[in-house]
Amino acid sequence: MTGPEVLVLWDIDNTLISARGFGGLMYSHAFHSAFGRPLEGPVDLGGRTERDVIEEILRQHDIDTTAEARELLSNALSTSFEHRRTELPDHGEVLPGALKALEHFADDPRVHQAVLTANLASVALVKLEEFGLAHLVDWDVSAFGDDHLDRADLVAVARERAGHIRRFADHEIVIIGDTPHDVRAATKAGVRLIAVATGRSSRQDLHRAGAQIVIDDLSDLELLIRSVHTG
Repeated sequence: MTGPEVLVLWDIDNTLISARGFGGLMYSHAFHSAFGRPLEGPVDLGGRTERDVIEEILRQHDIDTTAEARELLSNALSTSFEHRRTELPDHGEVLPGALKALEHFADDPRVHQAVLTANLASVALVKLEEFGLAHLVDWDVSAFGDDHLDRADLVAVARERAGHIRRFADHEIVIIGDTPHDVRAATKAGVRLIAVATGRSSRQDLHRAGAQIVIDDLSDLELLIRSVHTG
């Protein structure tokens, strides 16, 4: 075999970084900007794709879920993150071990790493740029919350985008994420998963969702490396 042996697809929020409510704040600004009225109630992000969240918000506010309305709110959300990107580090941090893990796999010729995230592509880029991580992943291979409504279908998007490297088989693709949505995406797509209990979901929650490998965080690099390469 030539080239990388494993395609690692990283979740962002509560896997690589913590943003402590910044996303909900940006949704409030974006909704008011797009529709001229306040956003009612909390926004449950929780690993769902941005397209899914946006459609639910529109329905909750009795706005027809047309392509125009979805695009209006998506664009407003991107603009809010871009305009207030410098505030992001004050709301969060790079999670333990994330930088070292990304740096290690970026230097490992057996691994090609990208992002598989519920975020819009523009929002994902802002987040990882502001935390100094963006240069360590391949954005051309990554899949985002504006690519598909269902997170599991983002795996196919990433696999197709990685086609210029080579065709990765199911067992050669590893999702690393922190929510049951990541577990279900990996299960539905038939790829491997490493779950990290760094978000709202406990180890027990992740196991109950079907995760076979659950680690506390990314700080044990040797454990993470073994999990990526041996499953």
